[in-house]
Amino acid sequence: MKSWKRVIWAVMSSAALPLGLVYWRTSLFTCLLLGIWVAAVLAFTWSQTRRHYERELHLQEQRMQEAAIRTLGHHRHDWMNELQVLYGYIQLGKPDKSVQCVERIKEGIALDSRIAKLGIPSLVFYLQSFRTYRSSLDLVIRVEEGLQLVDKLTPETGEELTSIVMQTIRAYQYSGLAAQGDSRRLELGFRQDGGDILISFESEGGHGNPELLRVQIDNIVQGKIMRAEQFKPGKAYVELRLPFEM
Repeated sequence: MKSWKRVIWAVMSSAALPLGLVYWRTSLFTCLLLGIWVAAVLAFTWSQTRRHYERELHLQEQRMQEAAIRTLGHHRHDWMNELQVLYGYIQLGKPDKSVQCVERIKEGIALDSRIAKLGIPSLVFYLQSFRTYRSSLDLVIRVEEGLQLVDKLTPETGEELTSIVMQTIRAYQYSGLAAQGDSRRLELGFRQDGGDILISFESEGGHGNPELLRVQIDNIVQGKIMRAEQFKPGKAYVELRLPFEM
């Protein structure tokens, strides 16, 4: 990035040469040379800038594709494990355990479906891919049946919602950390409350400083349409309330 900028600045600075010639001896030739030089500098700068951002866009697309592949692979691995367990129960002739395993698979599929129906691509992708990253935080997601946001929020508000959810999860993840090798459980819930959407965050077990966590979350939502509410003082529980845009 810095080398690219240095090249651009070097090329633009080169215009000082014909500009100096015009200042030293103004003539039709030096003015024409200055015009051609400036046009060439502008053309080169535009070309290099476009190529740079095309490369950046390609890298971003490549990272998104790699993340999607990791997510699909992780989900495939989870379902294969569940199917192997189910197959084992069937072979052992344990119908009760088999039914429990099938119910667990059905619940997992239903949850993935409810997450997808939220309808905000960036939010759905983040929630579906969170499990693919190594983290000391065990994220448990709960989505109210039938909840859809895509037709109730503008694209800009949807992106803001995703950003706030991500930052809040990071606040839980990096504050009140568990002992090395242990993981903490965070329940993330989405539900509708009248004309609002409520997003709840509740961390199980003790938390180092719930009040500090609350301050961090207040800073995250400051100046945003969403506001933070805490219904369990002294505990690591926070609800974010976002009015629907009808």
